[in-house]
Amino acid sequence: MSPGTGQGFTQGLWHANPALVQLLGLCPLLAVTTSLVNGIGLGLATLFVLCATNVLVSASRAWVHRDLRLPAYVLIIAAFVTAVDLAFRAWLFDLHESLGLFIPLIVTNCIILGRAEAFASRQPVWPSLLDAIGQGLGFAAVLISLGAIRELLGRGSLFSGADMLFGPAAASLQINLLPDQQGLLLAILPPGAFIGLAVLIALRNRYLQRAGAKEKTRQLT
Repeated sequence: MSPGTGQGFTQGLWHANPALVQLLGLCPLLAVTTSLVNGIGLGLATLFVLCATNVLVSASRAWVHRDLRLPAYVLIIAAFVTAVDLAFRAWLFDLHESLGLFIPLIVTNCIILGRAEAFASRQPVWPSLLDAIGQGLGFAAVLISLGAIRELLGRGSLFSGADMLFGPAAASLQINLLPDQQGLLLAILPPGAFIGLAVLIALRNRYLQRAGAKEKTRQLT
């Protein structure tokens, strides 16, 4: 079994989460998470690009010269991002407009290039795919969680604009928890993104601290 085959998936989800632990990809994370739907959309786009890139980089690693690997990886990432951008423009135009430049800017997301260089270029295809799925789902989970928190506090709703992602029939999915939709304005402003991310990081660290304390107590007893 190749190194990392058993751990690549779970590491990205929790122990080495790219957003909460490595603090990578913070620009799109903080910019687009004004709603749950935005978080889901960008999370899915990033997950696809990450998986496709890792698979192709791993499959072609024997033929890419070491001195040309980084330019080659960037070209691979750019090709998949262009495909995603065109797909969003064709079938999810309103969501494409909502996410703006942050779909093309997936090219510069250091999570994708980092995993291609650090993992996929050294491992077979299957472990590389598992690593990409774990890292991508971990990043998407933070996007979705932060988007849900900010939308809930800022607008008093959830799934606002669901029709942009799931079609016109999904408009009924919107949940309005505050009748007048007057929430905390700070939550959907840029400072709210930093505060929300800080809260998520603090909650994770607190959980790990308590889990570690319980484990020590168990060992002593």
